[in-house]
Amino acid sequence: MSSTLGNREVRLPMLPNAFQKKNVITDSKDGLKADIDLDQGFNDVVSSCAGCLASGGVIAVPTDTIYGVACLAQNSEAINLLYEIKKRNYKNPIAISVARIDDIYRWSKVTVAKQVLEDLLPGPVTVVFERSPELNPALNPHTHLVGIRIPGHKFMQDLAKECGSPIALTSANISGASSCLRIEEFDRLWPQLNLVVNGGTLSDSNESRLGSTVVDLSIPGTYRIIRPGSAQESTTICLQEKHKLKETSDPPNR
Repeated sequence: MSSTLGNREVRLPMLPNAFQKKNVITDSKDGLKADIDLDQGFNDVVSSCAGCLASGGVIAVPTDTIYGVACLAQNSEAINLLYEIKKRNYKNPIAISVARIDDIYRWSKVTVAKQVLEDLLPGPVTVVFERSPELNPALNPHTHLVGIRIPGHKFMQDLAKECGSPIALTSANISGASSCLRIEEFDRLWPQLNLVVNGGTLSDSNESRLGSTVVDLSIPGTYRIIRPGSAQESTTICLQEKHKLKETSDPPNR
């Protein structure tokens, strides 16, 4: 089916541990860890996608949970196009994806210890803080908050690093439809996308279709689960038991 995409389909080479939090391999003889040597084909895909995003394109990408559609968060025209493609209500915010934890401090006002972020990310969690003034005001203009992701997927991390800018990221589906684990499941969007990165079937479990767990950490000392997602239990244990944050159901005052 994906053959109808023609040259807009980019197949992502599979790498060892591509979906794992730490991109290392272990020598079975001595237990030493070493960085993975990246396949050049993988780097070429990252570069092509970064170039497409830089030119204002909207692309489909694999993540550690579901397929997403993405554009540069600082490009207002691309943001508008992303909403049009998904038929998404403009009042529904879109998260951003970044390369590393230090980037979170640039685009938001962090209220928790860095160890909290390191325990949750990279992984299937979106952390929500008050947005930084540097973030494009055309992105989510109806809220002072922003959700930030570092997917536990090497491609997404490398893509954000190559772009040097946050990536607006939301699920690859018409708003209200089921999320997707294979590119064939969102074929209705193909004609409107500049590139579709085919990372294969992302999971055999429907739990992944729940997407990331979205947690509001914008009020110091508390957390609020906005969307349970696929990592609610582990996120709650981390925040409650390890970091002693108190759960609240009250959204922050605007």
